[in-house]
Amino acid sequence: MGAIAGVVCKLLWGGTPALSNFVSYVTDPVGEIWLRSLIMIVIPLVFAVLSLGVAELGNVKKLGRIGVKTFLFFAVLSALSGALGLLLVDAFRPGDGLSAETRSHLLETYGHETIPAKATTSSPGIQTLINIVPRNPIASAAQGDMLPVIFFSLIFGVALGRISSERGGPIRRGLRALNEVMAEIIDLVMKLAPYGVFALIFSVAAQFGLDLMARLGWYALCVIAGLIIFQAGVFPILLRWVARRDPWDFLARARVVMLTAFSTASSIGTLPTTLRVSETSLGLPTEICGFVLPLGASMNKIGSALFEGASIAFIAQVLGIPLGWSAQVVVVLMTVLTAGVSNAGIPSAVVPLMIPVLDAVGVPGEGIALIIGMDRLLDMCRTVVNVTGHMVIAACVAKSEAPPM
Repeated sequence: MGAIAGVVCKLLWGGTPALSNFVSYVTDPVGEIWLRSLIMIVIPLVFAVLSLGVAELGNVKKLGRIGVKTFLFFAVLSALSGALGLLLVDAFRPGDGLSAETRSHLLETYGHETIPAKATTSSPGIQTLINIVPRNPIASAAQGDMLPVIFFSLIFGVALGRISSERGGPIRRGLRALNEVMAEIIDLVMKLAPYGVFALIFSVAAQFGLDLMARLGWYALCVIAGLIIFQAGVFPILLRWVARRDPWDFLARARVVMLTAFSTASSIGTLPTTLRVSETSLGLPTEICGFVLPLGASMNKIGSALFEGASIAFIAQVLGIPLGWSAQVVVVLMTVLTAGVSNAGIPSAVVPLMIPVLDAVGVPGEGIALIIGMDRLLDMCRTVVNVTGHMVIAACVAKSEAPPM
């Protein structure tokens, strides 16, 4: 609705003071307030989910082979997924072709002048590595410098996982509570999404017209194509050659889970159905399902990693900010951390976690306003890949644990 209304207004009243004032004093402020509500939780959310997620990995030794295999599948598939999203957008370039005037206006709107400068002046190579380690993590957080915050969160989580549960228990409970509070704030903010997204997309469409809308359509097709490649290509290969299952029979038996995931756009909301179907229709061992599936629903999002990689590359293309190979490696690694092993299983949870990844590679975090209007449909699609991936990983782990015939 926002896109249609914005394009119509652009065609009828483009360039008039009335439309310019309406965008400046109504839709831009409404959209900006909603977007800021999403951005304000990034620092505490990243600290809580990364620290707690790494601390919980301290139990992998106790879990033995099953835990190690599960986390390896999570990490490798998330990295492949994020890389595929980047590759598709790099190959088809849906963000290219905008006029210099449009791109300049977009940078003025979303770049706030300082971010592109940071992208071009950031130190390459070894200095970038040095800068990841913060002198003062609180100062880095206050400045919005996300790589040092992520590094500190990882080290904090490692240290927390090494101390006894008696001493570290209160901190873990505090981090879980903080994570739950952030999830509740996300839920409250997303309840206002229809209004905020309408305002954001109306402003974009009213200012930039069909040209940018066409680019968004191509971007969405790239994301959906990548998800189809994983769903109909990568997963069947794993099922055939690792799990030794008929992939099409497996996916047909799991169709109820996929439909539930598509309609709810929530891995956690789909979990009861995923558990029931995996144990009954797919015949997977209860102990494997009880470990892999809840962990996947809360800590692993293969489809979201692809969406994140593709979205970051697209936003950079639209704004005319080049991503070198080193920046793309950073994107893949951070998608494993953010979309892969640390986002809540609720709709659109990956969106706020994309902001620190964008900032880390010198792309304005506010640029997510460009793609957020497409998020609901893409969220439904990527959740199907998320939950299918959890069942496929469970089948692969179960096969590896089965006694030899």
